[in-house]
Amino acid sequence: MTPAVRIRGLRKTFPNGHVALDGVDLEVLPGEMVAVIGASGSGKSTLLRHVSGLARGDRGVSLIEVGGKIVQSDGRLSRDIRSIRSGIGFVFQQFNLVGRLPVIVNVLTGTLHRASLWRGLVRWFSREEMAAGIEALKRVGIAEFAGRRASTLSGGQQQRAAIARALVQRARVVLADEPIASLDPESSRKVMEILSTINRIDGCTVLVSLHQVNVAMKYCPRTVALHKGRVVYDGPSSSLTPALLRDLYGAEADEILSLPDHISALNDVPENRSLDQHRPRQTAIAAAI
Repeated sequence: MTPAVRIRGLRKTFPNGHVALDGVDLEVLPGEMVAVIGASGSGKSTLLRHVSGLARGDRGVSLIEVGGKIVQSDGRLSRDIRSIRSGIGFVFQQFNLVGRLPVIVNVLTGTLHRASLWRGLVRWFSREEMAAGIEALKRVGIAEFAGRRASTLSGGQQQRAAIARALVQRARVVLADEPIASLDPESSRKVMEILSTINRIDGCTVLVSLHQVNVAMKYCPRTVALHKGRVVYDGPSSSLTPALLRDLYGAEADEILSLPDHISALNDVPENRSLDQHRPRQTAIAAAI
């Protein structure tokens, strides 16, 4: 089976000499939901940005593939990087929406890689694309806000709009960079439930960076732990005991263990049943993620 994500020998050194990633090797299979955990500065966000082709690794033996296609090799991005990125959805910590534009327009920017240049410039979308955008918003539970400016939505709603954008993009791999870091407990749970349901129903691969270990254990069967840019653990999330974390991180384990798991404090009832109710049919959204 071709890995959904394959990384070999990835190293990233910043101009100030700081080594953010130090020889990372990693494979993620299609349909997996994997958490990337670590203390601040461990390299989580840097890793996801390299997988998406938003950053380039050091020259050398590094290789990153997504779906069997080379994203970058030897510190150089693929010539087909725009096409490859179209299959990678990126959910940013700060949402990355254009606040003055309506939510539906923000969502439909996920279709621009399939549009001609002039359509992208004038933001003209077909009736079928508009329907797909509304369907994606229904799936994440915020269709009623389609016409509102993105800036008027709460943080949790904006994050769900960002996930809807990945749906209409038809991405097969979704990278979520600390998607709940700035959200309240209820919004955090909704976002994680949505990512989990998309993984389960659509069969897409989800790689999500998290600070909270208990959240990783709750939603991700597998966890990759980074420490100073290196993979120090790659295995079942259920094995991440406090004792193991202290063995892996030493004093830095206290930073990870001290973070509150505000999701588990809520009632353990999934809140995003709309995703299951709107399971994709054989339409433009059928291939979403």
